[in-house]
Amino acid sequence: MDVNRFSPSYGLTQKHITRLSDFSTEDIFEILYATKAMKAKFAAHEDTRILNGATVALLFADTSLRTRCALEIGIRQLGGVCVNLPYSENDMRAGENFRDIVNVIARYGVGALVTRGVPQEELFECCSVSDISILNSSNEHAVPAQALCDLYTIWEKKGKLEGVKLAYVGKGTPTAASLITGAVKCGMEVAVATPEKYGVSESTLDAARQYGDFTTTVNPVEAVRGADIVYTDSYGYHENVPESVAKALLPYQVNNSLMSYAAHNACVMHPLPAKRGIEVTAEIIDGKNSLVLEQGENKLHTIKSVLALLVK
Repeated sequence: MDVNRFSPSYGLTQKHITRLSDFSTEDIFEILYATKAMKAKFAAHEDTRILNGATVALLFADTSLRTRCALEIGIRQLGGVCVNLPYSENDMRAGENFRDIVNVIARYGVGALVTRGVPQEELFECCSVSDISILNSSNEHAVPAQALCDLYTIWEKKGKLEGVKLAYVGKGTPTAASLITGAVKCGMEVAVATPEKYGVSESTLDAARQYGDFTTTVNPVEAVRGADIVYTDSYGYHENVPESVAKALLPYQVNNSLMSYAAHNACVMHPLPAKRGIEVTAEIIDGKNSLVLEQGENKLHTIKSVLALLVK
């Protein structure tokens, strides 16, 4: 399906966003068009206070910089109120659970809950009983908001999605899993190069193949050859990369040598934070063909569009 031939209705068939495998191509396109409209309104300094005082709660079991910043600023720009819920392992061990939290805050008038670091199975349980929308910003299984932001950034830069070749190289992270699923659903040509020990889970790859075929390999050159977009991710967000892992992933570093196999004017993407000199060299991620700043900016507009579509 061609995103440029799609006619948006600016509505979603899904109440929650926990993973992109639950979303149809049409739902993804709805969010991309809403993001485009939201970014245009931002650039024109138009009033977008469509949440009209609605409260959005954030429950983060993991640290965050850009995502939290985009959420808090975006909710304010939409005219909503942001409430940060304290998360403590001590509370959870004392008997707190996410189902009780969601059901109680719904009675406080909260319009949506954004989570980070909440395990996927617990999210599914919460969604089954929740009267309010739940948005998973990141967990051990999926990072749907980042993937939506990335798909929009590619569409904005390349003018299309269908037929654009995306090469993901490096460690098989949750970000990679969501990006592959979304890209395949949008008709992109996808190639994935990961080491055997650090690949995307087979269950994720098998699920993505239901929506289209793509290439998997251990050879990064094979994946990158002719690619329009080369994407990589951090090998370890909160910890130093062990020497054995760094050695296994070294051939997957995005550098000038690897980029020489990509298409002319190929772009580089990374969700940040990036460890320059590890998964990508500084000259590449800070170079003229890097889209990391565009990704960072578009995270704000994507999050705003998702909340505008979800919060009632």
